[in-house]
Amino acid sequence: MIDLHSHILFGVDDGAQTIEDSLEMARSAVAEGISVIYATPHHLTTRYENERDIVLPKVDMLNSEFKNQGIDLIVKPGQELRIQGDLLEGLQGSTSIPLGDTHYLLVEFPSNHVPRYTERVLFDIQTEGYKPIIVHPERNSDLIQNPNKLLDLVQNGALTQVTAASVAGKFGKRIKQFSTQLIESNLTHFVASDAHNTTTRGFCMREAYAEIEKEFGYGVSEMLKENARMVDLNESVIGEPPIAVRKKKKFWVF
Repeated sequence: MIDLHSHILFGVDDGAQTIEDSLEMARSAVAEGISVIYATPHHLTTRYENERDIVLPKVDMLNSEFKNQGIDLIVKPGQELRIQGDLLEGLQGSTSIPLGDTHYLLVEFPSNHVPRYTERVLFDIQTEGYKPIIVHPERNSDLIQNPNKLLDLVQNGALTQVTAASVAGKFGKRIKQFSTQLIESNLTHFVASDAHNTTTRGFCMREAYAEIEKEFGYGVSEMLKENARMVDLNESVIGEPPIAVRKKKKFWVF
């Protein structure tokens, strides 16, 4: 499997703190069936700035250490980019980076709203040849209340990624249900771990895919895995046409 979103890079954010933590996470990833993992530390938040020149050397260090330790896992660079009005400037200035050698990049919203400038920023990114992947929309309280906002963004070309732990129910029934609704509505295209450690924020990839296969069948599970492989190859990901979420229950704001 390809994991497009993790915090395996040590000493840069709220993920792995030491190289020993990174090694422990790597072994856990391999046990989950992951062969390629993207190190995507938080960038452009109020707490974390992890520019290209910080990320790349540490990725090289991890790949070297994993090889020395006999851990069969390839790490590739990326960032989890907090959406900003001037997000494109960082990409043009090479302080912000896409996933590896691809034109895909991870974009994070604040947890409780979608900024007013989001549609413009995502449009600008796409006109420059990048493909935004909105991460963990299922945990955004604004999108839970107003899923048509996500529908509009996907119809305008954005992709989305749900967190494996959300699908597996680790964030509660409400978020698990919304994750399922996003898959059902063709409003998400990838499952990734967003792993921060091996205890409270682990990988959960096998568990998530088992849930998806149980709910939607083998074909949907494999399609989501294949989409991640297509990103890794820098190939186009073309999802099924998105539809509006059919609410089964009323959701309450967090």
